[in-house]
Amino acid sequence: MLPENLTDLLNTYRDGLLNDTVPFWTEHAIDQEYGGYFSALDRDGTVLQTDKSVWIQGRFAWLLATLYSTVEPKPEWLELARHGIDFLNAHCFDSDGRMFFWVTRDGKPLRKRRYLFSECFAIMALSAYGIAAQDPQAKQQALELFRLVLHYHATPGLLPPKVMPETRQSKAMVMPMILMMVAQELRKAVDDPITAQVIDHSMAEIERDFLKPELRCLLETVGARGELIDTFEGRVVCPGHAIETAWFILEEARQRQRHERLMWLGATILDWSMERGWDEEHGGLFYYRDARGLPSAEYWHDMKFWWPHNEAIIATLLAWQLTGDRKYARWHQMVHDWSYAHFPDPVFGEWYGYLHRDGTLSTRLKGNMWKGPYHLPRMQWYCWQRLEEALRGGQAVPGPRKPGYHIPES
Repeated sequence: MLPENLTDLLNTYRDGLLNDTVPFWTEHAIDQEYGGYFSALDRDGTVLQTDKSVWIQGRFAWLLATLYSTVEPKPEWLELARHGIDFLNAHCFDSDGRMFFWVTRDGKPLRKRRYLFSECFAIMALSAYGIAAQDPQAKQQALELFRLVLHYHATPGLLPPKVMPETRQSKAMVMPMILMMVAQELRKAVDDPITAQVIDHSMAEIERDFLKPELRCLLETVGARGELIDTFEGRVVCPGHAIETAWFILEEARQRQRHERLMWLGATILDWSMERGWDEEHGGLFYYRDARGLPSAEYWHDMKFWWPHNEAIIATLLAWQLTGDRKYARWHQMVHDWSYAHFPDPVFGEWYGYLHRDGTLSTRLKGNMWKGPYHLPRMQWYCWQRLEEALRGGQAVPGPRKPGYHIPES
């Protein structure tokens, strides 16, 4: 499918980004009075609450700065990126250097979580803004915040544990996943060996501790040494997270001139995640699966969220570009077609976020504390870039693939 319609696909992603997704958010999400961005938006962009997600401030600032640097140096995009950066710096940092999760419209703190995700998205935003604005202070702030995140992540006792560690020790795959991605973004802004160290360490930890060949899946949570915790939580597979992880690894393979070992590691994670996550009856990706095929304890386990489909569109496209395997072209068409048939709003633009298993609408929300201008526009931007590369002759020649889980020696 892909080799025959690269130009049509490129136009779909580029035009959707520039003529639909970005205008929806720049029109409705900018708080001109207090700074920063709204994200709780109704179908037509009406603001439903004015409290602000700190995640969204970083994510939207990253997007705007990235567009300025890679698409077109539009002054509006740089100004709106600075709009978010200024709000982050003025209101979203606590006295310990960490960040809040949720603040009021005027920036008063409402909630601070034990997770480090607000900080991670701020690092991305500062990195991208530092590049776009040629601001060395923003780049340095990003690097210092990254070091703080690593310190909190690696030092026992600094963050409250999810469960009592004296009873059960565990760790989550989302941290090495997001640290790898943040390091990839920071690497664009600063020349520091810590980025390569974190990327390599994160990929090694994911493969060693979270990837389970005997179960053909990537687990969300494992014991401290990577052991399976045979509980509801320990058996959770999130196809969206696993597929997102796969394309971060595939992107690293691309950055390293199609590094074979990383290429097949990412492809294997993608294969197993699509195999487990795709709904053969109704289409689309399940939100949660059980590693042993047992019932899931999460009541939204069979819903179809927007972001796993965004990540699968990226991952299948990138896997095809790197490997030349037409299986990934077929999968890309399958995910693309289902997603574009169900998520976009033909009247007011952008995508709905939450569907029932059969693809019918669950809520008309366009944004909340988690859904904002990130997964969808990142997919549209990234796929546009990769398709331009493919049209310039950047797709791979198909090569042999050994059966089963086998990562060739580097």
